[in-house]
Amino acid sequence: MQAKPTSAEPLPQANDAREVGGTGARSVAAQKGRSGVLDIGSNSIRLVVYDRHDRVLLPLFNEKALCGLGKGMNGHRRLSEEGVRSAFDNLARFAAIARAMEVSSLFVLATAAVRDAENGPDFVAEVEKRLGFKVTILSGEEEARLSAMGVLCAMPQADGVVGDMGGGSLELVDLRLGAVGHQVTLPLGPLRLGELADSGNRKKLISTIDAHLASLPWLSGLKGRPFYAVGGAWRSIAKAHMELTGYPLHILHEYRIDGTALAGFLGRLQRIGKSGLKSISGISKRRLDTIPLASLVLQRLILMSAPSVVVFSAYGLREGCLYDQLPPEIQALDPLIEAAHEIADVSGRFLPHGEELLDWTTPLFPEEAPQQRRLRHAACILSDMAWTEHPDYRAENAFWKVLRAPIPGFDHAGRCFVALALMARYVGHVDLKAAETAKQLIDKDLVQQALILGVALRLAHTFTGGAPGILPATPLRVIAGKLFFTVTETHEALLGDVVQRRLESLGSVLGQPAEVSAG
Repeated sequence: MQAKPTSAEPLPQANDAREVGGTGARSVAAQKGRSGVLDIGSNSIRLVVYDRHDRVLLPLFNEKALCGLGKGMNGHRRLSEEGVRSAFDNLARFAAIARAMEVSSLFVLATAAVRDAENGPDFVAEVEKRLGFKVTILSGEEEARLSAMGVLCAMPQADGVVGDMGGGSLELVDLRLGAVGHQVTLPLGPLRLGELADSGNRKKLISTIDAHLASLPWLSGLKGRPFYAVGGAWRSIAKAHMELTGYPLHILHEYRIDGTALAGFLGRLQRIGKSGLKSISGISKRRLDTIPLASLVLQRLILMSAPSVVVFSAYGLREGCLYDQLPPEIQALDPLIEAAHEIADVSGRFLPHGEELLDWTTPLFPEEAPQQRRLRHAACILSDMAWTEHPDYRAENAFWKVLRAPIPGFDHAGRCFVALALMARYVGHVDLKAAETAKQLIDKDLVQQALILGVALRLAHTFTGGAPGILPATPLRVIAGKLFFTVTETHEALLGDVVQRRLESLGSVLGQPAEVSAG
């Protein structure tokens, strides 16, 4: 059984969870102090520092250096001398940054190149001597498992196969409704395949890739299911696809491409080669050598396994390492709702009352699916986030903040829905120019649902002034195609012309007459 990665310093202990609004446990700084992961990969070394070790991992610092430790290893199974020199320089910098940022728990992980190199143990010993940090050399299976845990950190109900393309290896893991199944590591990283590719024997290159993939009988179970793509080279492919197709939202996490369509696009990337890739905005020059091979591996996998869709994940090994350390009750929390609460806690005027808003708006959405309820819940929690902005800019700023927020738990359509709902919450419509970005990505029915929710939230905040405790006593009801806003005598003083106009607006977007009724 594999030992879990250990941090360079003692891992802080989890705090107790607490209850908020009667909706279940909320995580509050599950582990105090900043946490970080220093990932020593075959092609790159990356340091990510997070504000705290919690259910929602928001990075404070994220930097990589392309050192190429595993370059040329096929010939002599030794780490590249040039790569080692570059690694030591960058590791010293990252260690200094981690100390300056007072990172209390740092996990230092080494993957395929260090694992497989004859001089890997010597390299690790020197790193530990120079930096004073314990380095964990991950086995291939543990690397695969932690990559899958990273995907689950952001997408708890993921069901498909996770593939993490590193410089030296490809990790594959079967996920079944959030549970980790088969896992394997294959020597199919671009650095490993580079020498074979340089020989010019493309048939042998393809047959080598196919043979490794065909050795996994369980991979046939990917047919018709999602494939979750992790790793910098594959993220570069997603960037290229966004650029060449004119996709309006440049967020890689949960970017989705139909499997068959992507296979054709990958062939195009291979044909245009390095010279063509140079012209694509956003593609790092130092990725130009790896993208064609990463494209070929992904294309062969798609052609052999026929996934329904490829979902690109910004969460992988590093996030999985930290998520894996959390207690089960914290892992079980919804990342979207937790992230929304964290934002609301620091940006709202009063105590968070998203759950009151969720209950209050529920009668307006009688046929709502569970996933849509999650999105409505998040919008309710975030609905007071822009109160510090100038009134003329609240709607647009709230829209862009949500659409571009580096938080997990919702796909691009979900981002668009919540962002449009917050726009409507502040201006009563979704017709600002900025909204066109979102309207390109979701259908008209979802736009209408976002409008209804936003206008309802606008009414709620106008009526209560944003203060909690009022809405539970003044419910909305839809009876026989008519909207009733029930207001008790205790709260009649809160009514006024503005509230009446907001109620009429809500009735209008619902297509129903609306009136105040006595409680």
